[in-house]
Amino acid sequence: MHSRTLVTFGETMGRLDADGIGLLDGVRPLSLKLAGAESNVAIAAARLGADVTWVGRVGPDGVGDLIERRLRGEGVRTRALRDAAFTGLMISSRRTSAGVRVDYHRAGSAGSRLRPSDLPRDLIAGAGVLHVTGITPALSAGAREATFYAVEVARAAGVTVSLDINHRAKLWSAQEAAPVLRDLVRLADLVFAGPEEARLVLHPATEDDRTVAPEADNGADRARSSLALAHAVAALGPATVVIKDGPRGAVAVVEGGEHLAPPVPVQAVDPVGAGDAFVGGYLADLLAGADPGQCLTTAARTGAYAVTVPGDCEHLPYRHELTAFAAAEDVAR
Repeated sequence: MHSRTLVTFGETMGRLDADGIGLLDGVRPLSLKLAGAESNVAIAAARLGADVTWVGRVGPDGVGDLIERRLRGEGVRTRALRDAAFTGLMISSRRTSAGVRVDYHRAGSAGSRLRPSDLPRDLIAGAGVLHVTGITPALSAGAREATFYAVEVARAAGVTVSLDINHRAKLWSAQEAAPVLRDLVRLADLVFAGPEEARLVLHPATEDDRTVAPEADNGADRARSSLALAHAVAALGPATVVIKDGPRGAVAVVEGGEHLAPPVPVQAVDPVGAGDAFVGGYLADLLAGADPGQCLTTAARTGAYAVTVPGDCEHLPYRHELTAFAAAEDVAR
């Protein structure tokens, strides 16, 4: 790794949160926050000490102003390109206490109008890690072209390419997404995926993929199943594959070696953005020169911390808070 800098790009939106439980017309107040996988990763990594740059398009509106101001305030080098289109919006609500509903208002948004010329070649070529997600290529043909352009520039410069598959079914179908995501996996050095996302890029399923039923509840069986998936994805090309399985823990296959991170028991408040926090934690430690086991442990703890607080990125941990969290310290003296 010839640099300690993380570069990422994509769409950041406003996030309107219903602060109570029930129908939107009966829940008050609504609070405005930020949402976006790549900027979540950027903030998570920056709070843990990484040098981070984010690039994206925002609209000529108050939400676009908020995004630029907040990212800069987090210490993230920000290239917020102003576009005539509106800044996208995400609405998060809870009809019951059982789960979160997310609705997008982003078709034709500024963020979806990203194109290759928005991404400076020298910025990408000088990075230590380029991080992309499977969300950006789902936004538009131009955004898809920009994603592959950035990956090719990074590969040519010897920059580590990190990919979070991050499939969003509301943006594109599995049938449309699978071949594009599989192509990105083949070009990446480091891949993050949930179990179902791993199966999506492996379709049709491999024999290893079917060794353990996906619904297995036993922790050891889940870990073996995740490791089998990681090895199968690694066979497509990436040197490192991380399977994040939420409250069931995470595994990584790094150059054929296996690493496991047990689940961190927490009381969930808001699961949205936890996977991005996980990735940010992993990349921050990777850039700091940590070994794969430590990267995975930090990732698991950062993701677990994220579900205990509301919002995508507003309350992610700083390094000292993560250390206290890992030590189960609930009183600061």
